[in-house]
Amino acid sequence: MNHLLDRRGPRRVRRASFALAAVASSALLLTACSTGSGPAADDPSTTAGAEVDSAQPRIALTYDGGLYVLDGATLETEADIDLAGFNRLNPAGDGRHVLVSTAGGWQVLDTGAWTTADGAHRVADPELTDLVFEGDTPGHVVRHEGRTILFADGTGDTTVFDSADLLDTSGGLPETETISSPEAHHGVSIELADGTLLTTIGTPDERTGVRALDADRTEIARSEDCPSVHGEGTAADERVVFGCTDGVLVYDDGAFTKIDAPDAYGRTGNAYVTDTSPIAVGDYNDDPDAEGYELHRLVLTDTEAKTATVVDLPDGVEYTWRDVARGPDDEIVVLGTDGALHVLDETTGAETASYPVIDPWEGPAEWQDAHPALIVQGGTAYVTDTAASSIHAVDVATGEVLATTELPEVPNEIAVVTG
Repeated sequence: MNHLLDRRGPRRVRRASFALAAVASSALLLTACSTGSGPAADDPSTTAGAEVDSAQPRIALTYDGGLYVLDGATLETEADIDLAGFNRLNPAGDGRHVLVSTAGGWQVLDTGAWTTADGAHRVADPELTDLVFEGDTPGHVVRHEGRTILFADGTGDTTVFDSADLLDTSGGLPETETISSPEAHHGVSIELADGTLLTTIGTPDERTGVRALDADRTEIARSEDCPSVHGEGTAADERVVFGCTDGVLVYDDGAFTKIDAPDAYGRTGNAYVTDTSPIAVGDYNDDPDAEGYELHRLVLTDTEAKTATVVDLPDGVEYTWRDVARGPDDEIVVLGTDGALHVLDETTGAETASYPVIDPWEGPAEWQDAHPALIVQGGTAYVTDTAASSIHAVDVATGEVLATTELPEVPNEIAVVTG
């Protein structure tokens, strides 16, 4: 075990408040706007920090009252940062920063590890910066084809920027484009390689589907056949999947296709995808009256054939939306309530391996409550154990536990950057 807190003590940063960086937005007009500035001409990201031999992945974790930043290989604590509230985490897409959903928007966490444009690898002290992409009720963060897409539930605004432009923040936030929705709702957007923006349709009371806007932000297609649309995932060849309460909606080559669930109620809310596989894996709930958040089935959507298959997990194994990921060979990895990592074939859902990692656990009473989570980066699965206030790094191919660290506080949200 890596008891860094006993040996060295992490770099601890206390922050009583932060200043919001101004990012202009418009809730009324469909428009593009520029804010802040791009990387400085001399690009401090190429000279700051200490140079190292290889990329250094970093892990960000929330706990009740703060954030941890860990070394991705050793799981040693690099920083412990005070931050009040329930805060969500998302990688920013540049391999260095994590966006922390706070009251005022998405605050930029510098994990202190990055790769420069010329391929050099550098490390420095992590820092919760004062830079914030402003957003009323910050929601989903999507990364695709070098672009980062933010959706603010309180306004319905989508904010888009080049992910790499965030790598150096010495000049402030990068230039952004803001696109408004007709009405505020809990939604999500994604921009495709040709500039097409897919963005959800909804109101504060209901969500019904997705519309497609071209690079000039003119609507070119829509579907309102996706009740309670939630989440997105982009599979091979830029086929995009959105979850509905009665199936999934697929966008492919300019058109929407609805794939009905086999059950009258068959909700998919999250998609787990890779850009090399046509199979999108989704969580699946066939009981609208179910209590709690544990699920026992997955839906496998073939985005090329436009078919979907619902598969059962092994007896006694359940999961939540935090406990599904894809492995380096497109396999499905599930952290079950039995405490094991279950590796499944992506085309059949059949189990190919099972590795015990933590003790059996139960799902949360409320979705925000801390419970075990899984993220796979490369060939390593990171598993949090809330009962033991710890985190494990596990080899997906063999099940070997590569590192384990106990933490002073119970981990909740998790995000990993490549460094």
